[in-house]
Amino acid sequence: MLKTKNVDYQDDKVLLEGFCAYKDDGKHKPAILIAHDWSGKNAFACKKAEQLAELGYVGFALDMFGKGKTGKTKEEKSALIQPFIQDRKKLKQRILAALDTVKQLDNVDANRIGAIGFCFGGLCVLDLARSGANVKGVVSFHGLLQAPEFKPQPPIVSRVLALHGFDDPMVTPDQVMAFGQEMTHAKADWQMHMYGNTMHAFTNPEANDPSFGTVYNEVAAKRSWESMQLFFDEVFLI
Repeated sequence: MLKTKNVDYQDDKVLLEGFCAYKDDGKHKPAILIAHDWSGKNAFACKKAEQLAELGYVGFALDMFGKGKTGKTKEEKSALIQPFIQDRKKLKQRILAALDTVKQLDNVDANRIGAIGFCFGGLCVLDLARSGANVKGVVSFHGLLQAPEFKPQPPIVSRVLALHGFDDPMVTPDQVMAFGQEMTHAKADWQMHMYGNTMHAFTNPEANDPSFGTVYNEVAAKRSWESMQLFFDEVFLI
């Protein structure tokens, strides 16, 4: 039976609220963190936690902004992510707080943890890998790819999968190439899947703004989720 619960945790003095989904069968399971997009911990991220729980993982939708903090307009959402875009050490500290919290959950195998992220959340899980944290694998869905100011700590121990729309206007071809060079230099086990005729936010059914570059693509969403499953099957040796 699937169970869910909210989990309060902290990064320094900032109160955060995660959403945990799991099957209560008494077993210790691999956990997968879900990093939300620029709107905050929303229904989309929590649904992904439930879907991962159905696959046999503990799904944990983390919180980057603070308990109850979400954005509705583009201006509000931009204001929420800017402190983290401008200070990637702050971003790293915030997502490491979520990782530490998940490791302490009763039904989690602390040695088998992965992470996925969407848009801004993709950047978050890539920075988790860049931090040198002991996570088995991270998956970025249409994530921002640019490297932080601080250098990676090679070798990156996490396996890395980036799922990217070829027509994503928010990540240029030069940034894609730079990302590949960065991962190679860091000696990471990395791969990228590119989806043709696909823009930013392709997994989000509510994305329908071609002028902004965010458009849902049902086929790419399905293919990317299947690629993630195969990736974690390999990572966790299922």
